[in-house]
Amino acid sequence: MLKVAVLVSGGGTNLQALIDAKNKGRIKNGELTLVISSKPGVFALKRAEKAGIATAVVERKAFASAEEFDSALLSVLHKNNIDVIVLAGFLSVLGKNVIVAYPNKIINVHPSLIPSFCGKGFYGLRVHEEALKKGVKVTGATVHFVNEIPDGGKIILQKAVDVLPNDTAETLQKRVMEEAEWLLLPLALEMLCNGEI
Repeated sequence: MLKVAVLVSGGGTNLQALIDAKNKGRIKNGELTLVISSKPGVFALKRAEKAGIATAVVERKAFASAEEFDSALLSVLHKNNIDVIVLAGFLSVLGKNVIVAYPNKIINVHPSLIPSFCGKGFYGLRVHEEALKKGVKVTGATVHFVNEIPDGGKIILQKAVDVLPNDTAETLQKRVMEEAEWLLLPLALEMLCNGEI
């Protein structure tokens, strides 16, 4: 059973999808061991506590440099014997030291069909606003390995979601989460824990 850390920065809806999938037996070979937040007081920490998962806060702004932040993060990960990392709405970019320590063991979910609407600065509602501005008819979500390029790692899974004529960024975000992100992320984690990818 691999020990999984989920890194969060906000409400934790993708974390909840992982917790729900684990409770339904859809993640058999990974244990949700730790939730690390880059911000104190976020709702994701409450979700973790309710599910009986240990939590930690490693606040990016508490460190003078990205390297110090990475070092603190690695310390928490190593102390908890973490095997696999899932980024679930984590808004800090991981540095080289973390990525090198966990080669092909860090996955992220992104709310578009990469290579569209991704990379530096593309997160949250901005992704969906840009999709609507471009007038795309289909968007979706992607789970990918994390490397040193934001949203640049090898794609693991993708799922398309239709854009409807009256969509707002908010309605589109909700549909992409419900129809793609919440399905893909647990599946990709189980595949990784099983050694399938």
